[in-house]
Amino acid sequence: MTDSRFAEQYEGPLLEVTDVKTHFETDRGLVRSVDGVSFTLERGKTIGIVGESGCGKTVLSRSVMGLLPRRGLIREGSVKFEGHELVGLTPKEMRAFWGSQLSMIFQDPMTSLNPVMKIGKQITESIRQHLDVDKEFANDLAESLLTSVRIPEPRRRLGEYPHQLSGGMRQRVCIAVALAAGPKLLFADEPTTALDVTVQAQVLDLMAEQQRERFMAMVLITHDLGVVAGRADEIAVMYAGRIVEKAPTNALFRDLKMPYTQALLSSIPKLSHASHTRLATIPGRPPNLINPPKGCKFEPRCAYAQDRCKEEEPPLQPGASPGHEFRCWFPVGTPEGAQALEQNCADGLPAAVALTAASTVVI
Repeated sequence: MTDSRFAEQYEGPLLEVTDVKTHFETDRGLVRSVDGVSFTLERGKTIGIVGESGCGKTVLSRSVMGLLPRRGLIREGSVKFEGHELVGLTPKEMRAFWGSQLSMIFQDPMTSLNPVMKIGKQITESIRQHLDVDKEFANDLAESLLTSVRIPEPRRRLGEYPHQLSGGMRQRVCIAVALAAGPKLLFADEPTTALDVTVQAQVLDLMAEQQRERFMAMVLITHDLGVVAGRADEIAVMYAGRIVEKAPTNALFRDLKMPYTQALLSSIPKLSHASHTRLATIPGRPPNLINPPKGCKFEPRCAYAQDRCKEEEPPLQPGASPGHEFRCWFPVGTPEGAQALEQNCADGLPAAVALTAASTVVI
């Protein structure tokens, strides 16, 4: 049965992440993968964590889950699940939370599923770990789970291996495994990676359907703002280990302030563009997290950057809408931002940077 500590309903936020820092000691220096991230998540709600590869979003999710290697790890801050502090718990203590309270869909189903274990065994293993049921009942429940994630002939699939399924079906199996013990919070780390567009939509729709049926909270991790546009209640944009803009979804798309958020939006292909239209890109590359820039971490790639940005890192400041926060000295859509962009263009801003900043995106 489920651990008795979770029998009573907790009335506060389901998840509270406060000033979490996850650093790794390496031969080259300290890698600040996550550097002071805070957010809360209510029951049944979805937050989208968005950013380029290397921005720290996957490390953040694994840090919350307690799934990081211990060697060289420095983990600070607070992670509370239904009021229970998770930071500092041992792997043995975390087993009370894994599966039955917190669960995760990993990025690549081919590597997250055991290639030499049958599908049925991988699902029932989680069920029998957390629920006091016999083997026959666990098999029936596993078949029911495969049916709920729309896998045809579920009884036959229980006896097959991962390599016998398509990529989309493997990802559906991963969803079934993650949902097996009825978690309250699901982390989905790039759940549509390597799937074609049609299958991506099917998998995302399936996850949303399961979330509604189970009243489950979800953290949806992706590099694509278009994926979370209609599927998240709130969006947090990460860059260089920090949240640089966070807002309710409608507020973010209506009145974004951070140039990095604007650049991510501009890089999304648009149906209105003619065939072979050159895609907008973000120039440069993410900063070295061992030796990051002194001021704003996005300054070397930013179309709005001024001298102040090189010297002072902007704090999170409130936007016009409730719950909207951003880090920028010269925000998009403000007189200061417009003046900074105009000045940079006059000083010979590279065409690629100017194009990205000037693009208008409608989601």
